[in-house]
Amino acid sequence: MPSPIPVTRLLPKDIYPSLDLGTCSSPLTRPSHGGATSLQVPVQRPHGRVASRLWSSVIHWKELRCVRPVGSGGFGSVYRAEYLGQTVALKRVKKCAKNKLASRQSFWAELNAAHLRHGNVVRVIAATTCVPADFGDEGSIGTVLMEYVGSRDLQQVIYGCAELGEDRWLRYAADIARGLSFLHAHGVVHLDIKPANVLVSDADVCKIVDFGCSVKLDRGCDAGAVAPHLSHVGGTYTHRAPELLKGEAVSPEADIFSFGITLWQLATREQPYTGDRQHVVYAVVAHDLRPSVRAHPVFGTARGRLCATLLGRCWSGDARCRPSAQELLPHLEQLRSSRT
Repeated sequence: MPSPIPVTRLLPKDIYPSLDLGTCSSPLTRPSHGGATSLQVPVQRPHGRVASRLWSSVIHWKELRCVRPVGSGGFGSVYRAEYLGQTVALKRVKKCAKNKLASRQSFWAELNAAHLRHGNVVRVIAATTCVPADFGDEGSIGTVLMEYVGSRDLQQVIYGCAELGEDRWLRYAADIARGLSFLHAHGVVHLDIKPANVLVSDADVCKIVDFGCSVKLDRGCDAGAVAPHLSHVGGTYTHRAPELLKGEAVSPEADIFSFGITLWQLATREQPYTGDRQHVVYAVVAHDLRPSVRAHPVFGTARGRLCATLLGRCWSGDARCRPSAQELLPHLEQLRSSRT
């Protein structure tokens, strides 16, 4: 069965024209010799530009040590490990018995940003679809090795930190906006921006992680053009843009809506909605329900009023009215420099 996402969508177009695609009909392969397993991705030509590829399609399992569980989610589990002398995060994407196609798509979507490098995006080191028997379980679709950022995510910081000053959460917001600006410039839409999918490093820098819901938009096409089989996007309903809840086309502006909900959480340190999921989704789409800005003193100051205005633009029901990620940055800088 062919991969739901063509291999050419895992690499930028300035790279993949120089690849030998071979005859593979699926990226799923059996273990190779020498203790390594790999994705059957295009091989390098000696004169090609793939020598500069920034991630590996091979995991050397004999070099992987001290695998310890860190957490788990809907489509996978995350571990801390040592690989080639470096601390890494290992994510195993598990099979979903109820929706096997969705779990396969989740694994391949994890690699949409694998070729990209940015200080506010978690870096992919290597990936494979085949795990040796003594390293994995039969329920795994694939494994992704990533840089280890730390054990804290923004969700834990917002709701578990004793103090979160305005300058600090505005700096976090700017980190996320810079990461999104970079991703969108390379055609990647994350589609699940929320505090739990933003890691906070020991240096107090935010990095976007978990690309299992992401989509790679084709360059040169309409921003809303996505493959039909990816139109049923996932994500978290409290942060999902209303156009996605209605089943409309994917665009980078969907991430801006999610950013707006996240920014509100940073400012208020509260949950955006209460009540039944079905009622919330209906109200967001039909009645423009948004988190409240009137009931919070933080929005009563000069800085808070500017923030409330920016929030209104970010979570506009009309995606065309939302700022781009790049346009967010000067607004956030204005907020940081404004008087409280």
